[in-house]
Amino acid sequence: MGPRGGKLPPPRRPGRSCLTRIRALPIPIKHPNLLLLAAVGPVVAWSAWRPYDRFTWWLEVLPVFLGFLALFIAQARSWRFSNLALWLIALHMILLLVGGHYTYARVPVGDWANGLIGGNRNHYDRLGHLMQGFVPAILCRELLIRHAVVNHPGWRVFCVLSFCLGFSAFYELLEWAAALVSEEAAQSFLGTQGDHWDTQWDMFLAGVGAIAALLMLSRAHDRSIARLAVAPPLPPIADDC
Repeated sequence: MGPRGGKLPPPRRPGRSCLTRIRALPIPIKHPNLLLLAAVGPVVAWSAWRPYDRFTWWLEVLPVFLGFLALFIAQARSWRFSNLALWLIALHMILLLVGGHYTYARVPVGDWANGLIGGNRNHYDRLGHLMQGFVPAILCRELLIRHAVVNHPGWRVFCVLSFCLGFSAFYELLEWAAALVSEEAAQSFLGTQGDHWDTQWDMFLAGVGAIAALLMLSRAHDRSIARLAVAPPLPPIADDC
């Protein structure tokens, strides 16, 4: 009952603006790198268990350990990648770990694909080099955006593609250096499988992967980056709430 004997007015339902503010709040993930480690860690353990060649395994999976090191150093400095970028990092790490366990020329899924499309080459390494452009494109794009290195969209695309192609060429030089150290590594780590144009194919696919990532994921990436922004505190409860 009201103060004068009348009925109390029914409680007002939250207005649309109030609900919009609530739904717009990002859901923070306090330890994203630990979640990444929990997801990839079991694959690391499996990959390290009796790989086809231990030396080749170290060559193939070293980027995984370096990646984790870089992520945790960045986290110690209060910096992290967006959720989309972390999902892509996890996918790329798993791909590297599978390739390191079997060597790229012997991955079973590649042999299975050969049975479908024909041919006598295991194309798992082609997938690896495609991802070598796809994932770094998103990572490079995020660094350029969040640190305001390149603000013009066109120049940003140019810089991302240049970085991915340069990174692919650098990786080919690393493979060449490994081949000079060990002739056995030349067969397993390089994974040319008798293709004299393997190096050119690798860099071409890295470029294709980078272009595909920019075309397919740029908008989703922008939304994922936006969710990292700290939401402003909600104002005091107003009449419409």
